[in-house]
Amino acid sequence: MSQTHEVVVGRLSTLDRFLPLWIGAAMAVGLLWGRLVPGTGEALSAVEVDGISLPIAVGLLVMMYPVLAKVRYDRLDTVVGDRRLLVGSLVLNWLIGPALMFTLAWLMLPDLPEYRTGLIVVGLARCIAMVIIWNDLACGDREAAAVLVAINSIFQVVMFAVMGWFYLSVLPGWLGLETTGIESSPWEIAKSVLIFLGIPLAAGFLTRRFGERFKGRTWYEEKLLPKLGPWALYGLLFTIVVLFALQGDQITSHPWDVVRIAAPLLVYFAVMWGAGYLYGAVARLGYARTTTMAFTAAGNNFELAIAVAIGTWGVTSGQALAGVVGPLIEVPVLVGLVYVSLALRGRGPFRDDERPLEDEQVRASS
Repeated sequence: MSQTHEVVVGRLSTLDRFLPLWIGAAMAVGLLWGRLVPGTGEALSAVEVDGISLPIAVGLLVMMYPVLAKVRYDRLDTVVGDRRLLVGSLVLNWLIGPALMFTLAWLMLPDLPEYRTGLIVVGLARCIAMVIIWNDLACGDREAAAVLVAINSIFQVVMFAVMGWFYLSVLPGWLGLETTGIESSPWEIAKSVLIFLGIPLAAGFLTRRFGERFKGRTWYEEKLLPKLGPWALYGLLFTIVVLFALQGDQITSHPWDVVRIAAPLLVYFAVMWGAGYLYGAVARLGYARTTTMAFTAAGNNFELAIAVAIGTWGVTSGQALAGVVGPLIEVPVLVGLVYVSLALRGRGPFRDDERPLEDEQVRASS
C-alpha cells in the first residue's frame, strides 16, 4: 500500500472508514423493512412526481450535491483537452458496455427473455449519478468525473432510444434471435438527466462560485466542504435503504431469480472496471483519471433503466425486476472495487498520481 494511500485512509472519518459496514446495514434494514412491513413497496412507489420516485430522487440529490460542490470548475478545461480520456470513455461506455451486456445477457439468460431484455436495457443506461460518489471515495479526478457524466448525459438523451432499437430489434434479427421493442421518449430520458445530474450540478457550481467569491477558496475548502461532505454518504445510505425496501419482498421471494440476474451483472461490472484500468494504464492517464474512467464505465443509470422497463413492460414485469437487481448488485460490488482501486494506487503505472497531497487532505477531511 502506498504512503499517500496510508495518509488518506488514516485521515478518513469514522463514517468513511467503516463504509462497507454501514452499506451492509443499510441493505439489511431495507430488505427487512420491505419484507416485514406490509405495503412498504407500494407506499414508497406511490410517493412519486411525474413518474419519478421522490424518496430515491431525494436520496440521490443529497448524495450528489456535496461531491459536485467539491469540484474545482476552473480546472475543467484540463479535462476537456484530454483526448485520451474522452475517447476512451466514449468507446467504453457507448461501444463496449452495451455490446458486453448484450452478449452476457444472451449467453447467461437464454431461457429467461424478460430478465435478458431488462439487463440489456440496464447496459444501455450509462451512469450519471452514483458513479460520482464511487469516484470520490476512490480518490478519482472529480473534474474528470463531472465532464464524463455530462458527456454521458448528452449521449443518453440522443442515443438511448436508437441503441435500444438496435440491441433489442436489429442486432437480434441479424443473428436469428428473438426480437423485442422498447418505448422511451427523448423527454423521459432528458427529464432523468435534468433531475439527477442537472439539479445537483447547478447547486454544486453555484455553491462553489458564491462561496469562493464571498469567503475565498481557503475558507470554502477548509470550513464549508468538511460540513457538506458527510451528507453525500448519508444520501447514499438513505438511497440504499429505499431501494432495498422497494423490492425487499420480491427479492426475498425469488432468490434464485435474483442469483440468475446477478451472475451476468457481476461479470459485467468486473470486466468494465478492469477494462477502464487497463486502458488507463496503457494510455498513461495516471491513477486519478484512470479511476474515473473505470467507475464511469462500470456504473449504470439504474433510475432510467427501471423507469423505461416499468413504462414499457409494467411494474411487475421481469424486465423491471432485472432493472431493480442492477443497483442492488452494483452497490456492494463497486464499494469493493473502491478498495481495490485504493490498493492499486501508487503501484506500477499508477505511481505518478496527479492529484497533489493537499487535495487529498481536503478530500479526507470533507
